[in-house]
Amino acid sequence: MKNSPLRFFKIAYLLFLVSFYANSQNNIQCKIETTLGDIVIELYPDKAPITVTNFMKYVDNNLYENSTFFRVCTPENEAERDIKIEVIQGGFVDNSKSFNPIVLETTDKTNILHKNGTISMARSSANTATSSFFICINNQPELDFGGKRHNDGLGFAAFGKVTKGMDIVLKIQSGANKNQQLLEPIIIKNITRI
Repeated sequence: MKNSPLRFFKIAYLLFLVSFYANSQNNIQCKIETTLGDIVIELYPDKAPITVTNFMKYVDNNLYENSTFFRVCTPENEAERDIKIEVIQGGFVDNSKSFNPIVLETTDKTNILHKNGTISMARSSANTATSSFFICINNQPELDFGGKRHNDGLGFAAFGKVTKGMDIVLKIQSGANKNQQLLEPIIIKNITRI
């Protein structure tokens, strides 16, 4: 009987490890290779299947090759806005390479919130996201479902997070910009699975 709590703990711990390993095997790891260094991201296809599938179509077809991080939101260039955010935005400008827009997977459905390092899809109106994405710097709850950054209140489709390279994200954010557009966009050499 004395071993019963210990045995229960061992079994519970083993089940946790199995569950953690199984879930981590479903996640997708990618490397965003930039001229300033690499950013490693982890994507959650179980939570945001439409968004991850869309992003990976661009990745697997090498369509992010020689694209850029072109936009940054900073405390300075957001000073006049009521709802301020901090992000860097990347993708490609040539929309002829874009696939069809995808359905917006809102954070109230995916439970992936816009926290520091979260990667999410840029959009104009609902169901318009294609290739452009952004990475959050600090927590950005106004980008979640019900947030006020977008007037429709639907928020944006978060689908993963940075696991390595937030220092590179911060370097990109610190670049000189005018009206949030980087004066010298940072080249994304490519985004690949790892």
